[in-house]
Parts: sequence; C-alpha cells; structure tokens
Amino acid sequence: MSAPLLLEPVFHDKIWGGTTLAERYHFSIPSQTTGEAWVISGHANGVELIKNGTYAGMSLAQVWHNHPELFDNKNPERPFPLLVKFLDAHQDLSVQVHPDDAYAGEHHGELGKTESWYIVAAEPGAEIYYGHSAQTEAEFRALVDAGDWEQLLTKVPVKAGDFFYVPAGTLHALGAGTFVLETQQSSDVTYRVYDFDRRDAQTGALRELHLEDAKNVTTVPFKPEQPSQVTVTRPGVVITTLVEAAYFNVFKWELDGEAVFEQTAPYTLATIIEGSASLMVDGVDYSLEAGQPFILPNDVKTWQLKGQAQLIVSTPGPASR
Repeated sequence: MSAPLLLEPVFHDKIWGGTTLAERYHFSIPSQTTGEAWVISGHANGVELIKNGTYAGMSLAQVWHNHPELFDNKNPERPFPLLVKFLDAHQDLSVQVHPDDAYAGEHHGELGKTESWYIVAAEPGAEIYYGHSAQTEAEFRALVDAGDWEQLLTKVPVKAGDFFYVPAGTLHALGAGTFVLETQQSSDVTYRVYDFDRRDAQTGALRELHLEDAKNVTTVPFKPEQPSQVTVTRPGVVITTLVEAAYFNVFKWELDGEAVFEQTAPYTLATIIEGSASLMVDGVDYSLEAGQPFILPNDVKTWQLKGQAQLIVSTPGPASR
C-alpha cells in the first residue's frame, strides 16, 4: 500500500537564531538560539528519520539508496538531491555565497548550492542582502579587500509572501526579523564574506571568513533572477508556481476546502507553513499540523488534501533527476 513519508525535523543552533520555531510550530527546539530546522533532508549534516509506516525509524538517505523505486531514482548511489529547511533569523546571517556543482565537487566532494527563499514572516522594516553593486571582478575584489560593505552590498526590503531565487554565485544573507522556508540543493558548503565582526560564543575568536573562495565563485556583475509567477485556481486550491529551475521547482498551495492532486513528478516534497490539513492516501487519513514536512513518493499517484492551509511544495528539476 502506498503512503506518504512523514519526517522528523533536525535542528541546528546558530549564533543568529531564536525561538520562532517553537513559538510558531511548537517544535521542541534545543536552545534559545535555534536557527534552522532541516525538515526534508538526506544530507549527512542533518539526517532525518521517517516516523510512519513501513520505513519508520529509517533515515531518508537510507530509503533513497535502498528503495530507489520510491523516487524513480535511476542512480541510487548519488545523494538525495534536495534539502528543505526553515530559518529563523533573529539576527542578521553572515553575508555569504555558495559554489556551483563544479567548484563544490572539486573542493569539497559535495553538490553546489542553488537555493530559494519563501518569506513566511517578516518584522516591519526587515531586509535581506541580495546581490552586490560591483560591475567587474576587479571592483568586486577591491571592495571585499577594503571591507567596504556599505558600497558593495545590496539590501532589499521584504514582507511575508515574497519569494527569491538565489542561484549559486549570488552574494546574499537573510536580515534580522525574517523567518523563511528555504528549498535548496542538498549541500552544506558556505563561504562567509562578512560576519559583522561576530565572535564565536565558545572560543571568543572572530568567526572564520572564506574570502578567496568567495571571490572565486561570486557572479560578477550580479543579475537578479526573479522568475515570473503563474497562478492557477482549481477546486479547493490556488496553486502558484514560484520558480521552475534546473535543480528544483517550487510552488505555493493555498488550500481552502478539499482538493485532489495527481503525481506529475518523480516525487513531491511538501511542508505546511500555515494552518492544518488532512491528507488522504490509499484510503488512509493523515492529520497534518503547521510545520509538518512530508514526501509523496513515486508510488503515490493521487492524493487528497482537505482543510485550510498554506503549503510550500517542491519537485526535482531536470538536473536533480
């Protein structure tokens, strides 16, 4: 019998984190500075366990490798390609950049990191750092070497419901007062460029920067990629396509009542960001609260959702299949 895979989040303490994950979703967070909840992850730095059905107690990575048919996975040796997480930016994150597949593979044996942000909540006046002003590599290197962040960095005001596509090579950071659902390649490679002169809580030393790697991988000049969004209204649900890209496709589902869906991808990843819903698969009903992540594997061909909820949903793009 086909069934969804319900997952247990993995939490990460961060110098910039807070308590929003507990306040918003009643998660049992490990500290008052919990910055991330990896809600769908097969990455070694955040091994998630499945909590229901046949595969309960197994990690997503184990199921991916041992049961490739559940994902129409033609290459079980490669890692699970996507990662979904919540980020609670109680303070500014470090300004950073991620490498592409080629650079990350050569230097770290990992995938690159293209990502996207859906702004779940934002305090009044909240901003992100998104891109930079340098027009040439020489100008970029000079501004980084001089530490002229005011001149280099580009700030963008944000509000709940905004969406940003952040390809590898994009200089970026979440600003204080933002709470985000991130869909990304399954990679944990980050090059810090500027960290507001913060010190490690345990060692007292300034946190490490990675300026040479950052100079090597940052796209210059910055050309923002903000895909046009398409909204379709169906019985019981409004579906907005936020991005269709090489590594992932991201959608927002606004559920209002009862809606029926068909599997059109190898598998579907979903997280409820607001409200609650019941999920019906193969005659079995699953109760889903806000914050709950789940996967609809390849053998789930149709399903029904009922309730009042907002979900961020993703499927693998061509480069992740």
